[in-house]
Amino acid sequence: MKKPSTRFVLQTGGAVALLSLPLFAFAQTPPAPAPATTALPAAAAPAAAPAAPAVPSAADGGYLIGLSFGEQIHRIGITNEVSADDITRGLKDALAGRKMAPADQQQLQLFVKSTIDAITARNKAAGKTFLAHNGQEKGVKTTASGLEYQILVPGDTKAASPQPTDTVTVQYRGSLIDGTEFDSSFSRGQPATFTVNGVIKGWQEALILMKPGAKWKVVVPPELGYDTQPRPGIPAGSVLVFEVELQSIKPAAAATAPAAPKTPAALPTRTAPATPAPPATPASK
Repeated sequence: MKKPSTRFVLQTGGAVALLSLPLFAFAQTPPAPAPATTALPAAAAPAAAPAAPAVPSAADGGYLIGLSFGEQIHRIGITNEVSADDITRGLKDALAGRKMAPADQQQLQLFVKSTIDAITARNKAAGKTFLAHNGQEKGVKTTASGLEYQILVPGDTKAASPQPTDTVTVQYRGSLIDGTEFDSSFSRGQPATFTVNGVIKGWQEALILMKPGAKWKVVVPPELGYDTQPRPGIPAGSVLVFEVELQSIKPAAAATAPAAPKTPAALPTRTAPATPAPPATPASK
């Protein structure tokens, strides 16, 4: 996924929250092409450049900054745990020139960590209930790890399943247990291609059981997904629900055998020294 230019980075190990807002981007209009100096056949006039967007007003710009910040907080699962009024109060103080003291930073870290821990616990409890109910549905199978899957389309049952190092192409849709979609190859208009062992554990386990052409519903427990680490659109501790269509498998390339050592070129033949001719016998007188 493409990383957004504005981001709220949360590190649960250090519980560090960082807002990075590149607010200014200056666009330059490309210079008009120089007129031709020689007579050339008439060509179609180039399409007019699109009009530059209007610069937002100060009110609109301020709103967009707040919207961006709030959206990023929401992505990691923080919603009604904080008050918009209190956030506004902090913004006003910062805009007036107040800087965070080390004690403030420590308090922020403690608050973010405790909030994420509470969100994680709440989501895991809800996920446990969801998994227990889903596991009783008709056609759902549960593996030893707790992964739940339902075969919607079996695919080519005679074909081989992917191996961990194979590359697969899939169409998929991912959502939370409340139905909120957080990712979809369908929305992007193209399937995803990756190696099996390069994705979350729940996907790895499911893919090596699937057949080409198969379509499964896969329910991934937190421990086989992102667990306590929040992701954009995925709060910490979330159970993940996927629809996965395995379109194709590309086996890993066989290891290239080392080339045999080259035979040294034949050495030039050493020319034998010429045997000197015997001296001529003097003629008799």
